[in-house]
Amino acid sequence: MKFIVFLFFTFLSIHPLYAQDSSSKTDSPAKKPRASELPVEVVSPSIDDIVTRVEKRYSGPGFSARFDQRSALKDVQITDKGFGKVFIKRPGMMRWEYEAPDKQIIITDGNKLWMYRPDENQVTVGYAPDYFRDGKGASFLSDIRVIRQNFDVSFEKKDDPDFHVLKLLPKDKEKKYDISHIFLYVSKKTWDVAKIITYNSYGDETAIELSSFQLNQKFDDAMFGFVVPEGTDILQMEEEGDKKKK
Repeated sequence: MKFIVFLFFTFLSIHPLYAQDSSSKTDSPAKKPRASELPVEVVSPSIDDIVTRVEKRYSGPGFSARFDQRSALKDVQITDKGFGKVFIKRPGMMRWEYEAPDKQIIITDGNKLWMYRPDENQVTVGYAPDYFRDGKGASFLSDIRVIRQNFDVSFEKKDDPDFHVLKLLPKDKEKKYDISHIFLYVSKKTWDVAKIITYNSYGDETAIELSSFQLNQKFDDAMFGFVVPEGTDILQMEEEGDKKKK
């Protein structure tokens, strides 16, 4: 940042502050402004700066947070809401515990995925990389570095007083993704990811707001595994290889 300070000089004989001493012929410089009086140029951080700060913020072994989720299906105009707590362990491990409207647990160890609905006595089992491959389910929170690897990032708007709003687009244009784009709201004060809004190819929207962060937590791997309770119905999630065969 460059500050340019113009120093103006005048003669004591004609300066109004020294008009009473007209005999002096000595030049005297005007008072130099102090650093605190100089105008401060505010420079907005670049996208690279923001992503770097977010990566640093979430560089610890794990974190937890409260979440509020709202999902809107565009065609049928149905909106669902839910809330609960999420636990994240780098890299790739997540545990989403829904407290309402119905109890549900979504768990992944980075490889396997379980979606357990105790009220329905049912668990859906799948392959996590297939399900989360395009950023679905805010999966990049489990390893924030994938934002640079998998997405083209741009500013959505620069006038939000509280957040840096970034737009994420999948880099691989040849693949057909369920997700069309993602908006990331990064707090200007804390560099927390405060909100994630995801849109699919049909225009459906899922918004997740995160709060009450507890960073640098060390969770046991056992939190991110699942033992199917006896008598629970097991459903198999369709995997990417199965889709290609059809």
